[in-house]
Amino acid sequence: MGLSKTTELDAVNIMLSNIGESPVNSLTNNPNADVAMAHNILKEVSREVQSAGWHFNTDLEVPLVPDTITKHISITTNTARVDLEGVNVKTDLDIVIRGEKLYDRKNRTYEFTETLKGTVVYLMDYTDLPEVARRFIAIRAARIYNDRLLGAEKHHMFNLRDEQQSWMALREYEMDTADYSIFDNYDVYRVVDRDDVVRRITT
Repeated sequence: MGLSKTTELDAVNIMLSNIGESPVNSLTNNPNADVAMAHNILKEVSREVQSAGWHFNTDLEVPLVPDTITKHISITTNTARVDLEGVNVKTDLDIVIRGEKLYDRKNRTYEFTETLKGTVVYLMDYTDLPEVARRFIAIRAARIYNDRLLGAEKHHMFNLRDEQQSWMALREYEMDTADYSIFDNYDVYRVVDRDDVVRRITT
């Protein structure tokens, strides 16, 4: 039988083996307190890692539509971050998430009169993540789990080395799939584009 992607059960068993515990066959209704703690830490780390925003959990130009009655823009419970983009960058808005709605800090209101477009970072189920992200989350969670339960310095260093290697693999995956360019960043592009800007102004 061929290999398959890392599951939550696989990840928890990696964490258990890291402290010398035997693997388990299920996470559902498991009475073992160590298993419950491992599962909670796995979810904690998954939220932490995904909240940073990656190519695989970020959507661009998402319509943010106000409710016709309240004029509030509600967001889903798995939304980690929202950033206005494109046509909205020149508007008089300063958007943040408060609760499950967008709030305009500049105008001190939850009410919006038009549809906005934003870059939205979502928190995804573990099984919806690419394998390289699952692997990093599992390894990082195992290191944190070991630190909290045992606090052994030698184990910490071994785990940290594995975490760094899986982190580099995740970053490489991000660069390969996102096809980043210096022209994606205005702060960089404006330096490259400086001569053209001067030419346009003086001609």
